[in-house]
Amino acid sequence: MNRPADGALDLEALYRRESRRVLATLIRLLGDFDLAEEALQDAFAAALRQWPEQGVPDNPRAWLVSAGRFKAIDGLRRRARFDASLGLIADQLATDAATDTLEADDVEDDRLRLIFTCCHPALPADARVPLTLREVCGLTTEEIARAFLASPTAIAQRIVRAKRKIRDAAIPYQVPARAELPERLDQVLRVIYLVFNEGYAASEGDSLVRADLSAEALRLGGLLLDLLPDPEVAGLLALMLLSEARRPARTDAAGALVRLFDQDRSLWDRQLIAQGCQLVERALRSRRFGPYSLQAAIAAVHAEAASAETTDWAQIVGLYDLLLRLEPTPVVALNRAVAIAMLRGPATGLALVEALLADGQLADYHLAHATLADLHRQLGHTEAARVAYRQALALARLAPERAFLEAQLRALPGA
Repeated sequence: MNRPADGALDLEALYRRESRRVLATLIRLLGDFDLAEEALQDAFAAALRQWPEQGVPDNPRAWLVSAGRFKAIDGLRRRARFDASLGLIADQLATDAATDTLEADDVEDDRLRLIFTCCHPALPADARVPLTLREVCGLTTEEIARAFLASPTAIAQRIVRAKRKIRDAAIPYQVPARAELPERLDQVLRVIYLVFNEGYAASEGDSLVRADLSAEALRLGGLLLDLLPDPEVAGLLALMLLSEARRPARTDAAGALVRLFDQDRSLWDRQLIAQGCQLVERALRSRRFGPYSLQAAIAAVHAEAASAETTDWAQIVGLYDLLLRLEPTPVVALNRAVAIAMLRGPATGLALVEALLADGQLADYHLAHATLADLHRQLGHTEAARVAYRQALALARLAPERAFLEAQLRALPGA
């Protein structure tokens, strides 16, 4: 053990970094979600009591897994006074603990196993992603609810039912056989991208980003690509790398949001851009690419341009045309409208955005109103821009985005 210096023991930081890995391994070892979650809390409570006096172990993760495992066994034995079957389970877990070795590779792979378990086709489709975001990544039910435009109560119920289904149907805790991987892949990719987006543009609060979540999504994307070299896996990883490359320029020194068009491109991470562009080429060469690969290709065109003015907007519009065929969603149509505005002028873009808002699908999407406001501003429609900025501000939850919109409002003539 290493004796901590004053203030060196930051258990909260360790929890953020390690808790989901520890939980994933405890689920494998204990075979039960609820038991593993209880064991995780018990392990960190034990660490909080012991480590300040005894020192931080050389391998904190392994210590926490072991402590959680034996806390769970002790708890089952205490409860066996009321249910004899729990004593049998505890004895089996103790036997396993005496013979198992905790291999580092197994621990690292447990989160990938957990993702595929949470995305198992036997689970209800509307529960797979929420369950994975909760159990693998530790997002709160409120964060997940915002991503799905659902109530926290509804999301919590989905998660509880999914865990019950895993237990009752004895869904295996494993990465599927290679023949089963493609059919399970779409849900897993969606999960990883939602995790990345929550880290890249947090749903609400004072900070624009949660770098720990983005880093985890990148790690999981890399693991998945090693496991399954599919074009869309490469496309998703490329998209995340190219987005991550822009992180240093997304906010200014005060933490205020900086739009893509106004970013200092010298701050972009060229190494990540090179990696992302290589993966884009790899995905598109296969000619079996999908939406993630096309989004990555769009990001690559942005990344390779020296400025917003020199961006190949015609190519971006063409890529959005392809993407809209594969994924005909209002958000894709909105992004395409922005690209068309850059190519053909704000009046053309404004007509497209107004049409999208008229059908009501983007009525609660603050970026649609912010886009409308910006196009009105470019055309000199000051009052219409003011109305649209205020609507965007009423819908925005993230503090840096709200600050940006307020600044745009103040900059309008006559403000």
